[in-house]
Amino acid sequence: MRTPPLPMLAAIALAAFAIPVGAETGQTEGAAMTSIRVIAGKTVLSATLNDSPAARDFASLLPLELTLRDYHGIEKIADLPRKLDTTGAPASYAPTTGDITLYAPWGNLAIFVKPFESSRGLVPLGSFAEGDVAKLNDGPVRIERAD
Repeated sequence: MRTPPLPMLAAIALAAFAIPVGAETGQTEGAAMTSIRVIAGKTVLSATLNDSPAARDFASLLPLELTLRDYHGIEKIADLPRKLDTTGAPASYAPTTGDITLYAPWGNLAIFVKPFESSRGLVPLGSFAEGDVAKLNDGPVRIERAD
């Protein structure tokens, strides 16, 4: 039996240890994203959910009627009807403005209106189109699929 050339063996070995792009956030390159709308009164905002187990579980709850409330001027939070699947979620995450996340220890939705430091238990779900998150106020919102 013939042994493959050394460069081919090296390529096979490297492929065995390859990590998909975005694996640290529970996403994979080329993964399907879910478009959503967040409706606050007459304001309709667009956002996209990633393809992580937590984001897919969140999408399965839609449509949702939630009440947003300010949390320290950094995020808008809302209670979810149940805990989400956090399989494969990162241990911590550093949110930026517009990020839609789950704070797993409390089981609540957290939408960041300002960037924040990396926090344990924070799971990325998606993000708003640039600039849209600034239009969110405290109060009732409806979150639904856009497609």
